[in-house]
Amino acid sequence: MFFLYFCILKSFEMKKIIYNKYPKALIGNLPSVLFPGRIVVVLSAAEAERAVDFLLTQPILGIDTETRPSFKKGVHYKVSLLQVSTHEVCFLFRLKHTGMTPAIIRLLEDTTVPKVGLSLHDDMMMLHQVSAFKPGLFIDLQNHMKEIGVEDLSLQKLYANFFNQKISKTQRLTNWEADVLTEKQKGYAATDAWTCILLYEELQRLERENDYELVKVEEKIADVKENISQER
Repeated sequence: MFFLYFCILKSFEMKKIIYNKYPKALIGNLPSVLFPGRIVVVLSAAEAERAVDFLLTQPILGIDTETRPSFKKGVHYKVSLLQVSTHEVCFLFRLKHTGMTPAIIRLLEDTTVPKVGLSLHDDMMMLHQVSAFKPGLFIDLQNHMKEIGVEDLSLQKLYANFFNQKISKTQRLTNWEADVLTEKQKGYAATDAWTCILLYEELQRLERENDYELVKVEEKIADVKENISQER
């Protein structure tokens, strides 16, 4: 009887712990993650055509956008970059150079290859400001995370929660309309798209194998931990 109880207990302990809320203060001490694959910058309609032909042969894609930040009231910019990643390669479509080409619209309207992103309503809204299209097969991570009780839904907190690694956000407010993107900008953009794939696949695995335990962290406790960490 004791042995059976011990086995059940060990099985429970081995499950992956997922928190409903992840204190931001804990993220700073985590090791950083960066897209390890090849990054291809797309600057023309012809390059976009070739990129989309390849992307639509893949089983799953991660997707995100970047927009030049505005630091003046009333000044807004259209979406600057569309990044679409596989497990091994990420294409950065520089929309200021290419515009919404027929190939890019074909990608966005495709209904065969799942495209995983975060807060996709915002991305679709920004892309629609450039050109009209009918969104195809998109999967919003936030909707699926809510289903299992996760409440902190930013990409950085989700990745820390699921993988104990940190996605750096230092490049988020840089100029995405610069003539040439820096290597740090490219890495940041690719990482955001690629990690959406990893999060979705890990979420599917955890649900399929029942290999997680959701731990609810009271908001007040999370705030206290965050305040203590900041004081140190």
